[in-house]
Amino acid sequence: MNTPLPISPLLVFVCFGLAGCTALGPEHAPPVRDVPAAWSRIETSAQPVAATEMTGDLSAWWNALDDPLLSALIVEAGQASLDVRSAQARVREARARRTVAGAGYYPDATATGRARRTRSSEETGSGGTHDFFSTGFDASWELDVFGGVLRGVEAAEADLASTEASLDAAHVSLASEVALNYIEACALQMRLGIARASLATQTETLQLTDWRAQAGLVSTQDVEQARSNLEQTRAQIPVLEASLASAGHTLDFLLGKVPGTLRERLEATGGLPAVPARIAVGIPAEALRQRPDVRAAERRLAAETARVGVAEAARYPSFSLSGSIGLEALKFSALGNGGAVASSLLAGVTGPVFDGGRRRAQVAVQEAVREQAQVAYEEAVLTALQDVENALVELARNRERVDALVIAAGAARNAADLAQQRYSAGLIDFQSVLDTQRGVLSIEDSLASSRADGVRALIRLYKALGGGWSPETTTPPAGKDTP
Repeated sequence: MNTPLPISPLLVFVCFGLAGCTALGPEHAPPVRDVPAAWSRIETSAQPVAATEMTGDLSAWWNALDDPLLSALIVEAGQASLDVRSAQARVREARARRTVAGAGYYPDATATGRARRTRSSEETGSGGTHDFFSTGFDASWELDVFGGVLRGVEAAEADLASTEASLDAAHVSLASEVALNYIEACALQMRLGIARASLATQTETLQLTDWRAQAGLVSTQDVEQARSNLEQTRAQIPVLEASLASAGHTLDFLLGKVPGTLRERLEATGGLPAVPARIAVGIPAEALRQRPDVRAAERRLAAETARVGVAEAARYPSFSLSGSIGLEALKFSALGNGGAVASSLLAGVTGPVFDGGRRRAQVAVQEAVREQAQVAYEEAVLTALQDVENALVELARNRERVDALVIAAGAARNAADLAQQRYSAGLIDFQSVLDTQRGVLSIEDSLASSRADGVRALIRLYKALGGGWSPETTTPPAGKDTP
């Protein structure tokens, strides 16, 4: 019978001591970038559209638009959105992966129990029957000498933080998409109202022209021109109605509903929300801290940095301890005897000798991946700053455009009224009436679109500032996979 060689207790203590060695690979430090102290596009005019006061709580920025239906739709979308549900599932996955990574710190223990009966051949043996019973407890532990497990846990924790930030980013994107499509629906309803009002006016003009033609005061050419003008306006209405239906269906999708569900609710909208006279945007550094996509990019960089250490640790030897203790006997009743005890303890070391440069190349691969994550983080920072600056410019320029169109629309309506009166008095030809009516329709349609563009610019500004999420509402509850 072979007897296992005893293992020196000193070797065991050495192995435990090696488990506390310093982890390989670089330590992650949050990247430092030069961030401007203020936004370059903050207006310095007498009535600026933005101010650099602290942004405050942007978690429910849509309440500033004072539109109950919009607020309700955004809340409902946050509870039912397919994108948010998918992001929540990714968070749960990341939590489970963190648990898997952390399990490497601990021994792997299993319990076994066996019962075997064998019968030998009468031709080659005794033909007897033999029983064998055993039960035991096996354990193995790979020591984290070079920090591969430690770095793996760091990477898993950074991945979890990144997916949580991505969930916040999904809420930000969802709120803005719901708001943008809601504003699109409101704008299309306004434009439909303008087109239908113009159609009614042009119908009256056609009737007037037809009466004048029957009285011999004008030629039938005026009647045909009036009819052509009316039908051109009528042709715009189906296009606007189709666009309105499309915007409604997009909202249905964002709320996880079948197309047409929100139709009646959208028909009861009270027009476009008003843009506040002044919007507090804070400073660039505050916006970067608020933006979840920037936080997600920074945590992805941290994860890839930790994985460099995992790849480095794979190039070095691994140390392990394993052992077992149990009972073995030829009879089940004999398992309780003191002589049935069997045990073993083993310490081992394995290390790479030749792999054709594979492990070294894997380190180089991971360093390149880390550099890509670094570039992605820098891009996220620049994109965030660009988004805010673009939204500030769009908001300021839109306000100027709306002010000009308000004046133009008033002048166009006056001109149309005067042209109608002078035509009725026979002082001008019908072409002037057509031109002024077309002008009113065009300018009023542009004014409605520009007002909507202003609200859209405000929504994009709130999104660029990172608004639309809060830690209390976006993080899914922990499951059984959470350690």
